[in-house]
Amino acid sequence: MSGTRMSGTVRDEDLSVLFGTSTALFASMAGPAHVLEAANPAFFAAIGGGRRERTGLPLAELMPELVPQGFIELLDQVYRSGERHIGRDARVVLGAGEQTREAYFDFTYEARRDSGGNVIGVRMIGVETTQAKQARRLAAEQRALLEQIARQAPLPEVLEGMCRTIEELSPEVIVSVLLADEDGRHLRHGAAPSLPVFYNQAIDGIVTGEGVGSCGTAAHRRRTVVVADIATDPLWADFRALAGQAGLAACWSTPILARDGRVLGTFAMYHRTPRHPQDSDLALARVFADTAALAVERHQAEQARQAADAREKAAREDLAFLLTASSALSGRLDERQTLQRLAALSSPTLAPLAAVDIVDGGRVQRVAAAAPGEEQRALLASHTPSREAEDDAVARVLASGLTEVARRSPTGSGPWRELGVTGYVCVPLVDRGRPFGALTLLSTDGHSFDGHRVALAEELARRAASAARNARQYAQRATLARDLQTGLLLPDLPDIPGARLAAFYHPAGEGLEIGGDFYDVFPREDGSWAFILGDVCGRGATAATTTALVRHTARAVTSLLDDPVDVVKAVDKALNDRHAHQNNGFVTLVYGHLTPSPDGVGVHLVRAGHTLPLVLDGDHRVETVEASGGLIGIGIPPTLTASRFTLRPAESLMLYTDGITECRASGAEQYGEARLVEALGSAPLRPTADDIVATVAEDVRTFMGGRTVEDDQAALVITAGDPAPDRA
Repeated sequence: MSGTRMSGTVRDEDLSVLFGTSTALFASMAGPAHVLEAANPAFFAAIGGGRRERTGLPLAELMPELVPQGFIELLDQVYRSGERHIGRDARVVLGAGEQTREAYFDFTYEARRDSGGNVIGVRMIGVETTQAKQARRLAAEQRALLEQIARQAPLPEVLEGMCRTIEELSPEVIVSVLLADEDGRHLRHGAAPSLPVFYNQAIDGIVTGEGVGSCGTAAHRRRTVVVADIATDPLWADFRALAGQAGLAACWSTPILARDGRVLGTFAMYHRTPRHPQDSDLALARVFADTAALAVERHQAEQARQAADAREKAAREDLAFLLTASSALSGRLDERQTLQRLAALSSPTLAPLAAVDIVDGGRVQRVAAAAPGEEQRALLASHTPSREAEDDAVARVLASGLTEVARRSPTGSGPWRELGVTGYVCVPLVDRGRPFGALTLLSTDGHSFDGHRVALAEELARRAASAARNARQYAQRATLARDLQTGLLLPDLPDIPGARLAAFYHPAGEGLEIGGDFYDVFPREDGSWAFILGDVCGRGATAATTTALVRHTARAVTSLLDDPVDVVKAVDKALNDRHAHQNNGFVTLVYGHLTPSPDGVGVHLVRAGHTLPLVLDGDHRVETVEASGGLIGIGIPPTLTASRFTLRPAESLMLYTDGITECRASGAEQYGEARLVEALGSAPLRPTADDIVATVAEDVRTFMGGRTVEDDQAALVITAGDPAPDRA
């Protein structure tokens, strides 16, 4: 870089105050020995607390386990070079002995400098991502197991996969699943891939009862049994030698219960050293015990279906029809299409004629009809039952919620004679105990209804009602998501006298989840223009609502406050008022005002913890705009300093989020600020805002080489000069 625009420096005292009550980690170290001078409570809590809550010691002495992991070497590197180091999801083993724990952090090491620019130490700012990482892994593994269950994978395969999944998530755990036999009095081997074969054989068939180890007792009591030390617990008196031979020292067993309360088996977590469970251990056991219950119940249901198929051919054919119908119905995510499919499935398999009616706006509406011929179908579709008519079968079924069957044509008006109707079955479509529609099957000459066909119609109607409900919920959620995203879409950039604007936005992943990067440009009442670009910590609904709050608060107060500092403080207050009892992360942003003038565009901006804005001047040099300012939305008033300057014609201001500078190529290399400056400087001479955006975006794509974007990328470019008629 050829120059800087300074408006203040960040002091460690300010950072210490800033992070004093935050869940973000902060530590300040001095000298080449990295003596810990200050740290916030979150830092000490993360490293173990207790005797470690000390300052005045070299970090290597306070936390010796960091030395072999290379973190002290990283501090040395930052201290020597003065260059920042950023870590993402870095694995750190903290503590020693029984207090050892594995954790993951996002962190930044950056040099501390004195007034002369000399490096005097290193500061660390970070946030622990262990729980989020474990939650993502757990959710992914849980989803994979549910998919296995949904596709009816063999029960042993599902259970063994579940055991291995948990052992991968918690390497110190050995998992076993025992299944209850039909009488519920014995437990049989289900899955235990990491237990010795002799052990599995020995406990296969144990009775359920008090004092029969952890598993037999848990099945008997129907609640979790924790044995922290097998060697001393009386529940293991008869199995202590066996456990010792297998090298087992602790066992926590959770019963696997069916929805009706039956014991389906037990889910056990063994340890090779005595140990009490943490709340997270018990929660993990409950989650996977429920998954095992789902797998076992699905397996038992499948076995019951196969037994029924073997007993009677007709039952097999009926079930095949229902399965086919379920697939056809569940594949439709539109309620009307689902109900139309219901009519098509019913005719001619269940009856020559079929119609589906629903209650809409208090009135009955016929939404589907099926018949052998188009003329018959049109005639049946043209008839609409009356909800108030006492002699109408559909009205009675909607009122009672009970199936109605008759060996005659329906009472009340209708084209029954024209269609040759000789009997009917009217089945309610029920959602949460209340009928919302009805399936009517009509027989003609040569066809009649028996109890078997009526039961089949009721089962089909039940599945169709469930599929329709799912389709309706899907549509409601899709509408909600669409409405939310419509309200948060990045806006079109306005035409500003004397300036050209262009923007770049690339969402992370597939762009299906609303992210935290945002920008906006809007007019102020005095003829100037406000601009904002920022990044909200996190993704999804929380990030979406926070983004909306930031943007709309800025828009609301910008005409009332002339100083950008006051606007950002108003946004900070809105964030803290909104999330006073929640931990929703922090927000970084750059906010400012643009004032067109004869000699260019006046810029008055403030930076709140965000990446440094860049200026491409008329000589094609890139400078940083340094305006000091801390994060907002963390409950501590930020210290903000505004910066003023003028963009001369053909000069450009570039704002960007860290998704650009922190994106990675195939290796661990990050794009970085230096490459961004180089790309900005490579833009054509006297570039437009579009030229700069195109140049930087292409350079980022080239650097990433087709890799998926892991964090949202956004940039806003403002170029002094006449507004362009079109923007990319």
